[in-house]
Amino acid sequence: PTECFLSQPEEKQESTVKAKKRKKKKISDVLQKSAPKPGVPADLQNLLTQHFGQNRSVIELEELQLSDSCFLPANDLTHSFSSYLKEICPKWAKLRRTHKEKKSVVMLVLCSSALRSLELIKSMTAFKGDCRVLKLFAKHIKIKEQMNMLEKGVFHIGVGTPGRVKALVEQDALCLNSTKYMILDWNWRDQKLRRMMDIPEV
Repeated sequence: PTECFLSQPEEKQESTVKAKKRKKKKISDVLQKSAPKPGVPADLQNLLTQHFGQNRSVIELEELQLSDSCFLPANDLTHSFSSYLKEICPKWAKLRRTHKEKKSVVMLVLCSSALRSLELIKSMTAFKGDCRVLKLFAKHIKIKEQMNMLEKGVFHIGVGTPGRVKALVEQDALCLNSTKYMILDWNWRDQKLRRMMDIPEV
């Protein structure tokens, strides 16, 4: 009987330890409980201030402030990608016809990965019509190929990752003077449940 009595409290201790281990919160649990929110201009402004706040002067930070008139309404999560683009850009057909510049695009869509870029290109078929879309990501496409394509042809929409777009802009292969719309794929999360803005490199 004493042996049984001694082993009982030990079992209790083990079970309490196990219970404590289970209580860790995962980001997926938090996301399941919280509904996705559409992005607002303040989100981007806060992100810029956080990122540049430590190594920029007050005047430089003021220059980074974008007025609300720079932003179009965000997707309120009731639209498909094509219907959202139609809403924010009702005169797309005219813009598409008048765009003749090489090395530039009228609309630039930024997302976190090559696979997500391909998804968005497929989902904008109803909006884009017969305009030309350029893939601006690193997976299976060399930067020289993209530079040649931009030099030789006229493209209306560019869809890609921030890293590759930055590299093309820095090498003067992509000019942003005729870019009228820049769309950020704000809410989408990858397998690790990170949004594009959660990735430190971005």
